[in-house]
Amino acid sequence: MVYRDLSDLAILRMIGDFIKKKRMALNKTQDQLAEEAGMSRSTLSLLERGEKVQLLTLIQALRVLDELQLLEAFEIKQQISPIEYIKLQKKYERQRVRNSDLAAENPPSEW
Repeated sequence: MVYRDLSDLAILRMIGDFIKKKRMALNKTQDQLAEEAGMSRSTLSLLERGEKVQLLTLIQALRVLDELQLLEAFEIKQQISPIEYIKLQKKYERQRVRNSDLAAENPPSEW
């Protein structure tokens, strides 16, 4: 599905359908879910019908439905630039190691 081709209202309806199906899968009524989420039943009904609601309403519903992981798409992950990556690699490159104990035990031979 190409989401950018959907209208805003179509996306709202899709979100509403998702909330409704998850609620029904948990065998909860609108009253039960609304009470657990701290909202009115009419607000939940608006959300499920794809009407305009506050973002907080969606978050409250997702929390009760145990679906907050859907918000991972909004997480900003720290990225490192290619130049910084190369600098870090050089910093941690393996350096040549000499065993000073071994050198003391075997002094160079004098030919």
